[in-house]
Amino acid sequence: MARDTTDATPITSMDDLVGHIRKGEKPAERFRIGTEHEKFGFYACDLSPVPYGGDRGIQKMLEGLGRINDWEPILDEGRIIGLAARDGKGAISIEPGGQFELSGAPLETIHQTCRESNEHLRHVRQVAKEYGIEFLGIGSSPTWTLAETPRMPKSRYDIMSAYMPTVGTRGLDMMYRTATIQVNLDFSSEADMRRKMQIGQRLQPVATALFAHSPFTDGRPNGLVSWRSEVWKDVDNRRSGLLPFAFKPDFGYRDYVEWALDVPMYFVMRAGKYHTATHVTFRQFIDGALKGTIPDAEPTLGDWENHLSTLFPDVRLKRFLEMRGADGGPWRRICALPAFWVGLLYDEAILAEAEALTADWSFEEVNAMRAEVPRSGFRTPFRDGSVLELARAAVKLARRGLVARDQRNEEGHDESLFLAPLEEVVARGTTSAEELARLYEQQWDRSMERVFQHLAY
Repeated sequence: MARDTTDATPITSMDDLVGHIRKGEKPAERFRIGTEHEKFGFYACDLSPVPYGGDRGIQKMLEGLGRINDWEPILDEGRIIGLAARDGKGAISIEPGGQFELSGAPLETIHQTCRESNEHLRHVRQVAKEYGIEFLGIGSSPTWTLAETPRMPKSRYDIMSAYMPTVGTRGLDMMYRTATIQVNLDFSSEADMRRKMQIGQRLQPVATALFAHSPFTDGRPNGLVSWRSEVWKDVDNRRSGLLPFAFKPDFGYRDYVEWALDVPMYFVMRAGKYHTATHVTFRQFIDGALKGTIPDAEPTLGDWENHLSTLFPDVRLKRFLEMRGADGGPWRRICALPAFWVGLLYDEAILAEAEALTADWSFEEVNAMRAEVPRSGFRTPFRDGSVLELARAAVKLARRGLVARDQRNEEGHDESLFLAPLEEVVARGTTSAEELARLYEQQWDRSMERVFQHLAY
C-alpha cells in the first residue's frame, strides 16, 4: 500500500466494517485490473544494494521520478517515501529493504497494464542510469544478507520490524529480502467474491509454482524454487497463509471481518504520526483499549482500511481481491500474472470451469500443497497427480478466458499472448527457478554477477 489513509468517518457498528468492503462491488462491465510489482535496486559497479540516502540513493531516485511523472510526493516525517499520481490512479512506493514498487492504476485490459509497467520501467531506467543503478526482477535478493540490506526510513516499517520477530522467525526476511508481483481484481457481489476468493486460495500454490523465481540466497543456491514462499510459512501465521473459514460454502464478508477484528494491529495514525498498536486487536481497539494512550482514540474507517492492509493471507480481501502468491520476476512475468488470474476469473464460463476443477479441494490438501511447492515446485504431489498437471490445466483455462474476453491491441492480438511465459514453463515441465539454477551451474560458472546481468530490467 502506497499511502495510509486518514478517513475520519467514525465506526458505529459491525455493519460499517462489512459495508466498507461491500462498497467494492461493481458490475462486470466496470471490472478493472490493478497490477503491482516490486524490484530490487543495485549498483551496477559492485552489485551492492541501494540505500535510502546519499547522492545516489533511493531518495534521489524518487525525486527524479517525481519530476518525470509530475507525481505528488508522499512524505513520512518530512522524508519522501513514495509518489502518487495526481489523479489518484497509481503510485510508487518503497518496500522496507528499498524494493521499488509500482502500484498500477485500475485499468481495463492486460494490454494497458503491460504498457503501464513498460513505461514505468523506462522511466526508472532513465533516472537510475544517472546514478549507476539498475533493477533486478527476482523473488528474493540473491546475494545480500539481512544485515547488508538497507532499511528505509518509513514509520510503518519501524513498527513492523520491531514486532515481526515476536510472532515468527522469517518476518524480517519477508520485509527486507523478498519481492512479488500481484494483481488486484474486482467482484460484483458477495457470492462473486466468494467464488473468486475460493478459487484464488485453492490455485494460489499452483500460481506460486508457475512464478517460482527465487532460487538464490546469500550468494548461493538455496535448494528451493521459491525461497520467498518458504519465508511466508513462518512470518506471522495469525495474519497470513490460507484462511480455513474461507473454504466454507457460505463464506462471506462478515466472516472475513470477524477474522480481521481479532488480528493484532500494527499502528494507528493520527495527524500524520504513527502510534504503535501491536498489543491490541482491532476488536479491542473498538472496545476502547487505546483510550488515553493515543489522541482521538475512537476508531475510524481510515483505521479499518489501514488495518486491512496489514493482513497478509494468500488472497487478501479489501474492496477488491489481491492475488499474493507469485515471486517477482522479469518484465514478461509482470504481464503474465494479471493475464493468468484475469483469464481464470473474469469470464463467467471459465470461472465456472475453474470452480468445478477446484471445488472439492479441501483446506488440508491445499495447505499441504502450499507447504511443499516452495521446495518441489511442479513436482509437488496432488492426489494422483502433480502440481504440473494442475498448472497445465489452469493455464489452458486462462488462455480460453482471455480469448473469450476478446480484448485486442492495435495489432489485433488478444490478451492471451501474455500467457506465453507460463506456457513455456509448463511445456518444459520445470520452473523458472530451476532453469536459473541450471544456467548458474552449467553455463555461468557459478557467477552471481551473471545472475544480475541476466535478470536486470
